[in-house]
Amino acid sequence: MPDMLVKLYELPEKTTIINKLAEEGIVIRRGLAPEKHIVKEWVSGTFSKHWESEVDVAFSRSPVSCFIATQDGKIVGFGCYEATCKNYFGPTGVDPAMRGKGVGKALLLACMHGLYDEGYAYAIIGGAGPTEFYNKTVGAIPIEGSVPGVYKGMLK
Repeated sequence: MPDMLVKLYELPEKTTIINKLAEEGIVIRRGLAPEKHIVKEWVSGTFSKHWESEVDVAFSRSPVSCFIATQDGKIVGFGCYEATCKNYFGPTGVDPAMRGKGVGKALLLACMHGLYDEGYAYAIIGGAGPTEFYNKTVGAIPIEGSVPGVYKGMLK
């Protein structure tokens, strides 16, 4: 999976999809420090220990660089930035039962706008899985020669 490059100064707006989800009872917001253990446990159980480690780093930043999606007081998705490297987006994941509702798109846009608000002009999506989704949503393009990139030699 290649890394991808995103022009942050040409992002789609995020408010429409976040407001639409809110009308359906799905809230997109930054995680709060006291929720760190809850988000980490959910990410570890739903996805992987590697992603749990990245969530831990994102919650250690100020402002917290982990956005969460909640419904009825429960986490249903998350998205992080600057967890592995500066200016990197990821990891991100949505509960399988919640996919196809726009939650992933909203988390991606929240994170990308977060990076832009911190002064970046471009962002890197590390080890991008759904490349077509990233291209369609934020105009991301693959970075040639980026596999395995910063993940080379990572412990498993």
